[in-house]
Amino acid sequence: MIRYILTNRFFLMLLFIVNVLGTIYGYWWYRGQLAVTPDHFLIFVPDSPTASLFFCVFLAFFIMRRNVPYVEALAVVTLFKYGIWAVVMNVLLLLVNGSLSPTGFMLIASHGAMAIQGLLYTPYYKIKMRHLVFAGIWTLHNDIIDYVFEMMPVYGSLMTYMNEIGYFTFWLSIVSIAIAYFFTVHKSLHKTYNL
Repeated sequence: MIRYILTNRFFLMLLFIVNVLGTIYGYWWYRGQLAVTPDHFLIFVPDSPTASLFFCVFLAFFIMRRNVPYVEALAVVTLFKYGIWAVVMNVLLLLVNGSLSPTGFMLIASHGAMAIQGLLYTPYYKIKMRHLVFAGIWTLHNDIIDYVFEMMPVYGSLMTYMNEIGYFTFWLSIVSIAIAYFFTVHKSLHKTYNL
């Protein structure tokens, strides 16, 4: 049943449209920060919309029954990472401030869905170790840009906890890469060698 839904053309088109709209909104959400970001850092600042852009590219090719393993690896790692990251940051905002805006609750729901959708499609990715290594380097490099060069997302009152958030984000990247490995490369090797 789930397999039928995930591969149904109408559902895929709907998911693609939702993700395109979410990606556009995400880049719009970053508009203020992007306006003051040096050009050479621009690609690394809008983390969540870039993750959903990777997924949009995957979906476009998947609808055409084609695979793009490098994009698939980038999508699964970054969707999980930034999906979970945004949920945690908004929960922290709620705890620190004692309240959260409707946009904050929307971000919790939408980013939670981001993390889940990336994992739901893992049986259909054609990711090998080289693809995952590339995605891992991209993801960890992005952490360096965010927390060493201070290009991290601006989250109001949480800015005073940037060192702690940077540490958490690094380990979330490691966990995201490990989860992507388990659901793609590891399972593929398991099938190949009938382990």
